[in-house]
Amino acid sequence: PCHFTNGPRTSISRNSVHFLLFFFLSLQIALMSVTVFPVRLLLVSFLMLLAWPFAFIASLGRSEFVIESQSWWRRFVDVCLQVIMRAMWFCGGFHWIKVKGERAASSDVPILTMAPHSSYFDAIPVTITMCSMVAKMESMSIPVWGTLIGYIRPVLVLRSDQDSRRNTVEEIKRRAQSGGKWPQIMIFPEGTCTNRSGLILFKAGAFIPGLPVQPVILRYPNQLDTVTWTWRGPGALKILWLTLCQLHNRMEIEFLPPYTPSTEEKNNPTLFADNVRKLMAKALGAPLTDLSFDDCDISLSQSHDPLCIVDLSSLLEFNQLMSRLRAGTTLQVLEEQARRARDLQGARLGLEDFAEFLKLPVTDTLQHVHSLFDQHSDGHIDTRHYLVALSTIHRPSKPKETLKMAFRMYENEDKGGILKEELADILEIMLGVKEVVLVLCAHDCFVYSRTHSVLCVQAATSECVLECVRAHEYLFACASVCLTCVRAHWCVKDHLFQFNQV
Repeated sequence: PCHFTNGPRTSISRNSVHFLLFFFLSLQIALMSVTVFPVRLLLVSFLMLLAWPFAFIASLGRSEFVIESQSWWRRFVDVCLQVIMRAMWFCGGFHWIKVKGERAASSDVPILTMAPHSSYFDAIPVTITMCSMVAKMESMSIPVWGTLIGYIRPVLVLRSDQDSRRNTVEEIKRRAQSGGKWPQIMIFPEGTCTNRSGLILFKAGAFIPGLPVQPVILRYPNQLDTVTWTWRGPGALKILWLTLCQLHNRMEIEFLPPYTPSTEEKNNPTLFADNVRKLMAKALGAPLTDLSFDDCDISLSQSHDPLCIVDLSSLLEFNQLMSRLRAGTTLQVLEEQARRARDLQGARLGLEDFAEFLKLPVTDTLQHVHSLFDQHSDGHIDTRHYLVALSTIHRPSKPKETLKMAFRMYENEDKGGILKEELADILEIMLGVKEVVLVLCAHDCFVYSRTHSVLCVQAATSECVLECVRAHEYLFACASVCLTCVRAHWCVKDHLFQFNQV
């Protein structure tokens, strides 16, 4: 609760306090929106445009793979950009930025791990230090800002592409092992913005080189949080508006002592990342959570497609296990495993055979993954079930690609399609539900689960699954599933599946 006066003189109830607080904050924002905000926005825009030619000229003719010697004019550009960017943040209300601790030298610590990541204002430490960073590929397309980011030679990543993420890890490793020739890399190991209420799982990319890292803590100890940018919350422009309407925006940057990994941590990047996360959480006084960016990506897929995931719990558990398993799944690996699974024709594998199929050693994590698909509790699984689940979490926004892959694994020349029981198994895994029932009704097969999420599949015709979903859109209106009307342009042979005679 907020208190406007001290001692027994105050008689304002808690409800009134919050009402008055809301009133005065609203009044402040209303007044500053027509007075201070336009001036600040103009100054910030001017300074960003002023910085652009420095970054653009200094980036001309520069190799992205070889670091040049730091000439006097490049040092001059660095200083100019640091001064301009600091002035820009000052005009935005970040008048005093408190810095605790000391930044280690690049030759001693090549990687800085920053957390919690909650806002695009987290770029402030990057502009102050002129360190490199790991940035989203789409950031480079932002006018002006993309050029400024390009100047510090970021490691770019397309987060939705597993192959791109793998290449990013290799580039981080290459730069980190240069002996201080490359600038330090600032990395947000969480991989996404959170609301700072806790630290989510760290990605292993910053820790794979096995070199010392320096944890960096970010804090925004403001009375009103206007900087947090998450999936469910104010958009980027609203955050900018509200932040520029504050009299002063406080920020703290704390450099913790460098963390040198043990031999065990060098051999186990996941353990290394987790220990650094625990250290940073202790410094923050924040709890830990086992969620990750990939879990968020899976959650977001719920609103993108009529074949979206209904119940996340089982798939999130599977995703966390796969993160610990470090199977190195790429699209090529997934397709190759699907081809081998088709050749098995439903043969069920024990734990050791499953490990050989994946070319991985038998571990507790692999045993846990194996047990998730042991439907009959006899120690054997159908690898096709595993691969459908893996494809679902690997590309959660492309369920029809998973469905096509599943049909390729299950189909054979003798059947000319897939059985209804097999289709039910596929949909149970893709939707994350416990049971799917298929009922033949005249021309259509209504597929529904106990969660009341309904899918309709055309039977005995060449119509494809998604086309039928679109034709029966009304069924989804009764379910708590967001339906996107997408017309499918693919078919799976002449028969999607065949029904046993009733």
